Order: sequence, then C-alpha cells, then structure tokens
Amino acid sequence: MTPAAGKPSPDAVARMLLLADPHDQQLLTNCHPPTHVNPTPQGKYNLVAIGAGAAGLVSAGGTGSLGGKAALIERGLLGGDCLNVGCVPSKAVIRAARAVYDARRSASFGVQLPDNLPIDFAVAMERMRRLRAHISPNDSVKRFREEFGVDVFLGEAKFVSPSEIEVAGQRLTFDRAVIATGGRPAELSLPGLHEANAFNNETIFTLTELPRRLAVIGGGPIGCELAQAFARFGSQVTVLTDGARLLPREDDEAAALIAWQFQREKISVLTQVRLQRVTQRNADQVIAYEHNGQEKELLADVILVAAGRVPNIEDLGLDAAGISYTRDGVLVDDFLRTTNARVYAAGDVCSQYKFTHAADAMARMVLRNALFFGREKVGNLVMPWVTYTDPEVAHVGFYEESARAAEYDVATLTEHFADVDRAILDGEEEGFARVHYDRRTGRILGGTIVARHAGEMISELTLAITQGLKLAALSATIHPYPTQAEVLRKLGDAYNRQRLTPTVRKLFQRWLAWRRT
Repeated sequence: MTPAAGKPSPDAVARMLLLADPHDQQLLTNCHPPTHVNPTPQGKYNLVAIGAGAAGLVSAGGTGSLGGKAALIERGLLGGDCLNVGCVPSKAVIRAARAVYDARRSASFGVQLPDNLPIDFAVAMERMRRLRAHISPNDSVKRFREEFGVDVFLGEAKFVSPSEIEVAGQRLTFDRAVIATGGRPAELSLPGLHEANAFNNETIFTLTELPRRLAVIGGGPIGCELAQAFARFGSQVTVLTDGARLLPREDDEAAALIAWQFQREKISVLTQVRLQRVTQRNADQVIAYEHNGQEKELLADVILVAAGRVPNIEDLGLDAAGISYTRDGVLVDDFLRTTNARVYAAGDVCSQYKFTHAADAMARMVLRNALFFGREKVGNLVMPWVTYTDPEVAHVGFYEESARAAEYDVATLTEHFADVDRAILDGEEEGFARVHYDRRTGRILGGTIVARHAGEMISELTLAITQGLKLAALSATIHPYPTQAEVLRKLGDAYNRQRLTPTVRKLFQRWLAWRRT
C-alpha cells in the first residue's frame, strides 16, 4: 500500500485479479481507479465508513442519500468480498458448473448428448469475470461520488483520536463512524502450505485451467460449494475436514443429504482428519494427514484452503479511539455501538453472521441508531442463510435443539420434496422442508429447506418469523400450483391436521350431523 497515492498493494490485487484481463481491468477502473485523487476533507462528516464492502457502502451511501455528509475509505477494491472474491464470482462459477451437471443428466429428459461432453473451464471463468465487471458499476467510486455525494478516499484508514481518522496523510473529523472492514480467509499453520502456493476464496477465481486433482481443506459452506463446482467441471476432488461431518452448523439430515450427493458425484470426503504437513514431490502437492489412527498421503495439483475467516482489525488504531476488540473482532453492544460512543461497527468485523445480507441489515440499523437516535437491537434480527451447494441448504431462526434451550415447547414438522408434484416433474425430488414451532402458540420458530432452489424459498419462512405468524398461516396462504414452494403450504396443512384431535373431530361430526337434520 502506498497511502499517499491511494493505491492498493499490487500483490494483493494481483492475487485476486488477472490484471491483463480486460474484464478485470474494467473492475479495477470502477472499484479502485488508478487515476483517482482523494478529495480534500471539508469540515466534519456526519458519518465516515471504513471499508467499502456491503456494510460500508450501505452506511455511507445511505448517509449521503439522506442529505448527510459522508466519507467512505477503502484500501483495496470497492465492493468488498462479495463483489470481488465472494458471492458474485462464486455463484457465477456454481451456475456454470450446474449447467455442466444438468447437461450430463439430460438423457432422462430425452436429450441425448455425447458421453465425453467437452467442457471449457476457461470460458466459464471468463464468463464469471465478465459478469463481475458488468455488476461492478453498482459499487463504483463514480457512483458513490456522483449519485450519493460521498467523499471516497482510497488508502489505509487509522483512528488517531476518538473523533478523527487519518487516511493517505489527511485527517477526517467525524460525528459518527462505522467500522466495516470485514474479514479475510483464516490461515492455517500447516508446515509447507505456504510453499505449496495454496489458494483460498480470494485467489481461486484467478484460475484459468481446471486442476486435475483438487484438495479442499475445510467442510464448511465455502469448501462444500467450491468442491462441488470443481468436481462438476471435471476435477477429482477430495474434501478434508477435522469435523465429524460436512456443514457442522446445519441440520443433521441436511448435512447427510449433501454428503450423499457428494458421494453420488464421486467427491471424496475425509472427516476427522488431522493434517500433518504439505510437501512437494515432483509436480505433486503431497498432503500428509492422520485418519483413523493411520498416517496417509493425498496427492493434489491444487490445494484450496476454506477453513474459516478472521476479522480485519489490524492497524486501525482502535486503541487510540478507545475501541475494545478481541481476536474475534470489534466488540459492540446490541445497538452495534463500540466502546467509543461515536463509533459503530457492522458486518463480518463484529458479527457471527458472515453474510452480505447480514452486513446490509446491520448497516441500515447503524444509520437509524447512529444518525437518528434509533434503538434498534441487532439481537432482534431474524437472519436467514444459504449454502449454495446443489441441493442448496437454507436455514432461518432456531434449530430444534436451540429452541428447546431457549425454553420453548418445540415441535417439528417435515415435508419431503419427493411428495411435491413440481419437484417430481423437475427431477429434483431430493430434499425436504422442516419447520420448528411452539406447541403452545403455534408460532414458527425456525426452519430448514434443502432443495435446489431452497434459497428462493427461505424468505417466506423468514417473513413469517419476523411477523410472528403461526404455522397455520402457511396453509392459509395460496401457493401457485405447481411450484416447489408449495412444500411450505404442505407444512401448514400438516400442522392443521395435527390440530384435528379426536375430541375436535367428534365435535365436528356432531355439528355436521345436526346440519343434515
């Protein structure tokens, strides 16, 4: 980083982008223009946002659009992880891989394609870069400067007092600030891993040639999503995790279904693995590990590390601003306020929810609490999330165990897509929808959906929980037929059938018999 010039580290950009690619050049022009000149601060800002990922963009842009004076500071690329190395590129790659998978399954739909279907990985990756560049104007320096009136500063930000931030040799005075610096991939202290030039989610999207053998370290969402995508393109993929199963945070049956799908797609999964070291043997990357008490080796061409994330809190001058933090991130109260009453935080740097939509929601909360005396609590957020494997795993609210721990009298209902007409017609019967509810009130407490389009369906459950609706509301809501979302109406119907106890049924029988007299 050269703060005075406002340029990101050439090494950091080179790791994330193909600088000779015209699409990545367009992305760079939009999100960190080489010719950008930082403005001269004029007076006090209503809000200064450090970090131009989702939380920083929303808080600074929101302040500007409301008529306030806002500044946005970014040391790398505007758009943060989501645009550059996260949601956008990964979903483009996943979609291309799904097209490959569907083509290979087309015979059951009467479409005969050759067994040795040619796959052009380089074209799929070029498509990703092109679409990412196409989306990038939404997060561009130009848009935030011209449309929202935000002063955009490129460079390293550092608190120098409780109410001042320094960037590229200039001091910005603020009434309120928000730390939105996000996170980065966790590094493993595994001997030889650095020398093996292992990839992570920030660097994997620079590949232009498909690796013949891919080793994925980590069985969480990122590891599972990319493992399946690369396997569908044709890589021989092995997932190594120290956990007992894939997706440890998710519903047991959901994780088991993904494991079954991986087995079906010939993705090897090694659980409860203890990694020892990485060495090179000729052109091979050799991963030594212990499994079931035995020393073993795995040979790979490329290693992808997807072993969690850590917050970006280094070199921010937090002590100078009186802001408390731990290795897990900046400490905030339920209003997202730090130990400095002038400074708030939002997104990955302070939250257990490492999602773009979570950062967006928290930034909106910061605007209301910091600028307009709001008292909105982050603990009241109903947060859905989706793992974009195929099928997808979507969840919101409580799991059965957590609902019980919260002292609800919880009950659970499950409907399988094998009984949903549209899923049968689509050839997408694998999966289920599960809802947890309070027996006493009938209110929905949480739910999990495992289906190819689960992410498109979970919002109905999220809305129901947010509005405090009872499970019967799903039955009373008309769902178009045939759709896969009809599975939620089936859950409501199942709940209503449970309410038809023998006593209630006898009362209905007597009433209806009287109507016949």
